[in-house]
Amino acid sequence: MPALTPAEVLFDGEPQPAVLPPCDHYAGSEKLIRKSLALQAELGPVFDITLDCEDGAQVGHEAEHAEMVASFVGGEDDRFGRVGVRIHDFHHRAWRDDVRIILRQAKKAPAFVMLPKIRSVFDAAEMIAFIEASRSEFGIAQSIPCHLLIETHGALAEVFELAALPGVESLSFGLMDFVSAHNGAIPDTAMRSPGQFEHPLVRRAKLEIAAACHAHGKAPSHNVSTEVRDMSVVANDAARARNEFGYTRMWSIHPSQIRPIVDAFSPRADEITLAAEILLAAQRAQWGPTRHGDTLHDRASYRYYWSVLRRAQATGHAIPDECAPLFAAASTGRAA
Repeated sequence: MPALTPAEVLFDGEPQPAVLPPCDHYAGSEKLIRKSLALQAELGPVFDITLDCEDGAQVGHEAEHAEMVASFVGGEDDRFGRVGVRIHDFHHRAWRDDVRIILRQAKKAPAFVMLPKIRSVFDAAEMIAFIEASRSEFGIAQSIPCHLLIETHGALAEVFELAALPGVESLSFGLMDFVSAHNGAIPDTAMRSPGQFEHPLVRRAKLEIAAACHAHGKAPSHNVSTEVRDMSVVANDAARARNEFGYTRMWSIHPSQIRPIVDAFSPRADEITLAAEILLAAQRAQWGPTRHGDTLHDRASYRYYWSVLRRAQATGHAIPDECAPLFAAASTGRAA
């Protein structure tokens, strides 16, 4: 009997949510886009690049900016297919034009489309439907995942419904807009560390977003760190986002932030080794209970250690060669 894989046994054969690269790096100008693509070519697909049509475009020149962005999506410098775009928000006149220009002119579909300033499930659903209709019109075969930016009271109130929407792959927290939306009731210290992790209203928002994502198999993406000099602050922000708040991904706004974020969200070498040992023993035991040292394991803990190996793979870490049978489903067309 062929060895069964984790995807076949631990999740009843259901496809698992994609493990996204742990860093989402934003670039708005042509100069910064080129630098970001060059860095991605150097480091590999361990971070995504989001080309920004919202904050990046000059007022009155939105169409020209969208055309510039489209020229990079799927181009020769988009080596890994991990370039997404952020369009204008639902109440801006340019958002539909952004979608149509990019999907019509890009050499291939973006990895995702970020929808900012979502205020309700209605906003998100209409935007997702328009993107779906446009990609069909332009002959794009595959649906394009949408990422939603949660930074308003309305979006937070409906965050579980937003996470449940078909077509949504990830929710991001927009810290500074969220704090500003409280009209001074939350101090500006909550826009940076350590206050962003300590103010009760901000903590609540972070936790609600993460909980909603995990309930519906979506990726929670943490807000930016505004620190661009001391990378130890960025590393600490990323570690707290992962370890205390359950985030699996984080925004970057400066190239120097990318490596600390990726490192913070990556499993340690000893975690990878432990996960490999436990899962290989489980596979040999046909996924029945096993013992590793003085600890008993079953399918509940196997699911956790499988997530460790999947995160290791997404962050560019070497997986032990003997783990190849665990990932065998990927080569047969089944979700791993």
